[in-house]
Amino acid sequence: MPTRNPVHERIGARRWVVPLCWSAVLLDGFDLVVLGTVLPTLLDGAVWGLTPASASVVSTVGLLGMMVGALVIGTITDQIGRRKALVFAVAGFSLCTALCAVAPSVTVFGLLRFLAGIGLGGCLPTAITLVTEQARAGRVSGTTTIMTGYHVGAVLTALLGIVVIPELGWRAMFVIGAAPALVLVPLMIRYLPDSFSREDSKSSLATIASLFHEGRGRATVAFWAASFMGLLLVYGLNTWLPQIMRAAGYELGDALGLLLTLNLGAIAGLLVAGSLADRVGVRRAGITWFAVAAVALALLSVRLPQIGVYAAVLAAGFFVFSSQVLVYAYIGRVYAADNRATALGWAAGIGRIGAISGPLLGGALLTAGVAYPWGFYAFAVVGALGAVALLGAGQAHQRK
Repeated sequence: MPTRNPVHERIGARRWVVPLCWSAVLLDGFDLVVLGTVLPTLLDGAVWGLTPASASVVSTVGLLGMMVGALVIGTITDQIGRRKALVFAVAGFSLCTALCAVAPSVTVFGLLRFLAGIGLGGCLPTAITLVTEQARAGRVSGTTTIMTGYHVGAVLTALLGIVVIPELGWRAMFVIGAAPALVLVPLMIRYLPDSFSREDSKSSLATIASLFHEGRGRATVAFWAASFMGLLLVYGLNTWLPQIMRAAGYELGDALGLLLTLNLGAIAGLLVAGSLADRVGVRRAGITWFAVAAVALALLSVRLPQIGVYAAVLAAGFFVFSSQVLVYAYIGRVYAADNRATALGWAAGIGRIGAISGPLLGGALLTAGVAYPWGFYAFAVVGALGAVALLGAGQAHQRK
């Protein structure tokens, strides 16, 4: 009977980490756009008497669930281990997503979106922590690679909605979004390696307090601010870019094409940002990415020819979305194994406040009739503040 080789087993398990975490993050990308994909059908059919106001509430409670999930699951991950937390998060949000397909009322639908948001909110920091801990020392590219799944999921879901909703109805979108878990969860249970879990009696509150110990208080607050700015841009632009471009005089078809261009730019930017950060350092790359994102967003305030505006939107997507991911990668390098997931969870949770604020900011500017060009000026300022926040983190000592 062949003897087991623990080293070979660990190497084999490590090979599964990136593809499985990438798949989990892809489902997070599905959730980013699925509500926007089905809302026109729900509103047109007056399903459950849904109105724009109640639809906004449903959208907001889902984001609140993500904030709670990031804070809570991100913290308990340092207590129970990464593998258990990620399996719980994926299984939980997939079950609630499936139940959305049979929701009998807008109240139940909103509750299920909140509960799904808890799992989704915990998925991202846990997946990033796993990839960070399994990567070769000092490597950032694994983190940016799995985040391409987020935007691939968003693009595929938008395209899927075009095909599925007219033929099978809006409920089918939630069934399709939940179905991958039937394969993904068993694979995670079988192949994800066990990762750090506490063996001492340190409480979750003590772990949160440790984010401010050893001179890391300044860096912790700076990361929270940068995450807030980053997710404000991600959700603000994904929600309102088509409408702002229509306000600028572009046709609807062009505006939707620009949204697709924005997310394609995001995928390209994530692939490049990780490699660059591995060479020049994640802090320097993050500051540069936020600063260039601010310039690209400001350029969108200028009326450009068609090729010019597509190039500017591509550049905005290239830099905006990977700026946020570089914040996560930087956090993964600064904190130790015993509080890394907590640090990521709290940064992601505070960032979700930005995710709520972004659509509110864009909506307020559109309501005031000044979304173009002032919307892009406002987003450019947010990008600049993200760069300032990372500068404020200082030269935080990086740990393994």
